[in-house]
Amino acid sequence: MLKITGIFCAVLMVFALSTECFAAPKGAVLMDGKNGRVLFELNMDERLPMASTTKIMTALIALEEENLDEFFPVSKAAVTVEGSSMGLLPGDFVTLRNLAAGMLLASGNDAANAAAIRISGSVEKFVRLMNERAEEMGLRNTSFGTPSGLDGENHFSTAYDMAILAKNALQNPDFAAICGEKSLQLEYGNPPYKRWLSNHNRLLKTLDGATGVKTGFTKKSGRCLVSSAERKGVRLICVTLSCPDDWNYHTALYNEYFSKLESVPLEKLVPEVKIPVSGGTEKAVRAVPKAVSAVLSEGEAEKIRVIISREIFVFAPVEKGRILGKALFYLEDELIAETPLFAENKIETLPGSSSFRDNIKEFFEKRGE
Repeated sequence: MLKITGIFCAVLMVFALSTECFAAPKGAVLMDGKNGRVLFELNMDERLPMASTTKIMTALIALEEENLDEFFPVSKAAVTVEGSSMGLLPGDFVTLRNLAAGMLLASGNDAANAAAIRISGSVEKFVRLMNERAEEMGLRNTSFGTPSGLDGENHFSTAYDMAILAKNALQNPDFAAICGEKSLQLEYGNPPYKRWLSNHNRLLKTLDGATGVKTGFTKKSGRCLVSSAERKGVRLICVTLSCPDDWNYHTALYNEYFSKLESVPLEKLVPEVKIPVSGGTEKAVRAVPKAVSAVLSEGEAEKIRVIISREIFVFAPVEKGRILGKALFYLEDELIAETPLFAENKIETLPGSSSFRDNIKEFFEKRGE
């Protein structure tokens, strides 16, 4: 796992020496929100309880369902749960979209349980679904025991895994839109009526460029926070688990790293690629890269190595936009980005020509006679 050091050593010293200002978390990570590159970490693979940041997974699964705006009644079993609530009562009519908002803004444990039962029929079956999705995402040190984040047996994660989960969740447009709202007006009840919910994520009001994601707290876990922010094309995700001063800790990390990072276009680093064309009106086709960028610190762009993986040759006709290979970008042996190579233009088959492919076909047809 690649981590930026050198120019950021001062950051580590600040956090190590300024305990009066920033109480250190048990686990932390700052990640490039686009490609998952780790920029800063502190015990990022230590398994810890993650409280209501669990609801990132629960809300994501809910928002991946169909009929998000279909009203349905919630049962007493779904809403009889301790802790924070969006105010659901037995028999209330609600939608999955509203439940996701109730989880991400008000951190409703009732919303998490109601969504779990609606989707899977029971909390236990839904927890199995959560763990299946965690495995699909490659969350190797995560085990979900509850949909709400209340402490439970085998309920833990790591700062790194929670950052990867947030990265995946933010790719869902509905999830990203909801968790970035300071407040939302929702409609639910029996009969449904309009009401406002406020987001518990204070950074949305205090941090320049904040875009989400989720808070969490239990006595066992301490204060947990998964956040995201974007400035000048640079998107970062920060996670702290068991951090008494999480608001200030996240703010300090963001301000320090945003001041040193920039989004650098990488396609300009790709050398010219021409691929021979057999039986075409032109002898070769240019393979051009799709635009791609990476978050880099000063001087890192010069250290990037570009590896080209491409077709040796192609047969005519060649359609414009056909994928002919890919460019891989490495920094200190770590793959930080990749992008496909497309055919720049269309190449027709040469009239009356007998291409190599035709000759091969004819050869095997004759052998079969």
